[in-house]
Amino acid sequence: MGYFVMVEPNVKIYVEDLNPEGKKTILFIHGWPGSHKLFEYQFDQLPRMGYRCIGIDTRGFGNSDKPWRGYDFNRLSDDVRCVVNALKLHDFTLAGHSTGGAIAIRYMSRHKGYGVSKLALFAAAAPSLIKRSNFPYGLDKETVVQLIQGTYTDRPKMLQDFGNIFFYKYITQAFSDWFFQLGLQAAGWATAAIANTWINEVLFSDLEKINIPTLIIHGIHDKVVPFQLGEIQKRSIKNSKLIPFEYSGHAVFYDQKDKFNEELMKFVDE
Repeated sequence: MGYFVMVEPNVKIYVEDLNPEGKKTILFIHGWPGSHKLFEYQFDQLPRMGYRCIGIDTRGFGNSDKPWRGYDFNRLSDDVRCVVNALKLHDFTLAGHSTGGAIAIRYMSRHKGYGVSKLALFAAAAPSLIKRSNFPYGLDKETVVQLIQGTYTDRPKMLQDFGNIFFYKYITQAFSDWFFQLGLQAAGWATAAIANTWINEVLFSDLEKINIPTLIIHGIHDKVVPFQLGEIQKRSIKNSKLIPFEYSGHAVFYDQKDKFNEELMKFVDE
């Protein structure tokens, strides 16, 4: 079941709601530069096991509207709140991958975890994706600047190069093409704006405000969000557990999809 939720005048967010009768609800927020379709291999299986799975396309990506503005973490977390309100969600697991994990973390602090009973972070881009004067982890700022420049000069090439570091396990050419097409669905300006947000925003204080059970899944071979960031999240979030995925890169939900699905279901059921 797919439909749109109005999040502000003239801006609609696409929502995919699978198995609405499911006993336990998981709300998925995808990472850059994809859409809810990145979670295909969760949505194929988890509803069969009785879970309600909701995927949103963040503004600028997938089937959602692509406005010029609104790509900071505050507005993106407000969009999530609009979806939560529209679907009257409560007692659900909020799950975010990469930038989606950062949005989930901001939602927890800005909206005081409204409706959320558990948090699941997959290769979350937090507390800072880039290295800073007081934070020696993450990517070099120059790497992100190059992604932005690539977006403005040859976005297809930038997306292909990004796809090459996204997965750890071998993927077929057909699968690579599919991933590439997901990235092309986004607007160029939204793709660049999110990368700018990585440079401009941090989530240090947000992490400290989280006090619900939190699952952190992070691939030890992650070339996009280095594994150390998962370890820092574990230290910063009081009630959290980190599960290292030994055969995964950034795409933990695909590199080890069976283990991923098992760990997520186990966590939701605890």
